[in-house]
Amino acid sequence: MRSLRLEMLQVARLAPKILGDSASLVRDFLLRQFFPSGGAVDRAGKPDLYYTIFTLAGLDALQSPAPPQGEWLAAFGDGANLDFIHLGALARCRAATGLEAADVLPFIEKYRTPDGGYHETRGASHGHAYGCFVALGAYQDAGQSVPDPLRMVQCLKFLETPDGAWGNVRGMRKGTVPATAAAITLLHQLNLPLNQDAADWLLAQMHPEGGWYAVPGAPIPDLLSTATALHALACMERPLSDEQRERCLDFVDTLWSADGGFHGHWADDALDAEYTFYGLLALGHLAV
Repeated sequence: MRSLRLEMLQVARLAPKILGDSASLVRDFLLRQFFPSGGAVDRAGKPDLYYTIFTLAGLDALQSPAPPQGEWLAAFGDGANLDFIHLGALARCRAATGLEAADVLPFIEKYRTPDGGYHETRGASHGHAYGCFVALGAYQDAGQSVPDPLRMVQCLKFLETPDGAWGNVRGMRKGTVPATAAAITLLHQLNLPLNQDAADWLLAQMHPEGGWYAVPGAPIPDLLSTATALHALACMERPLSDEQRERCLDFVDTLWSADGGFHGHWADDALDAEYTFYGLLALGHLAV
């Protein structure tokens, strides 16, 4: 079975080709994110499933073992008391550590919307692109197919925007890069055809100095949008020119810290595991 998580990991494992000796600094930064009793910390310094999956993924990309997390993960049980985002993270964490994740899926399914998508709020009438991304990843990591995948595709159809992209919610007039990248990646995972106009739209959102804006007109590019845009373009087999690649490498380099982590954007003073993984994912695509 194809997997969102494994496909991204495969790319992120190429990042050390560009990092060189600095890969050890990134590894050490990620290892410092783990709390002594288990779990990797969020930006407030508290163990969190969401940040743990990015920390585990980053270490996997660097071919570095992580501290055992089985006992910490076991405390969450089947995830009955978790919200949607953390249910998805629990499934991914379990898969990343070789544990069974199928018992999380019934709780994921409670967030299914009438239009066939998924929303992070239970009882919502319409799905979000991000919700669909989280749900499909959870099912894949549990080794199962998402039920009625064409209904999820129908949800994505309602999220298309007039400019040829996708928004995260219905009714948006302009697309966003994260939602468009999520939709492209989902359709690619489901082996459905992709309109190259979406790739043209993505390329048009690139900052002149490299990196991607999250939305048209945003003041600065960010690392999440950059990494996901690069991944979506790879799904559509739309390589960058040599000049575009060099500009993107320069952009990612401006967000790296000698402490080993990556900032989310130029105005971001903090470092965290999430953006550090997106840094690895972006570098992996740029290494090809």
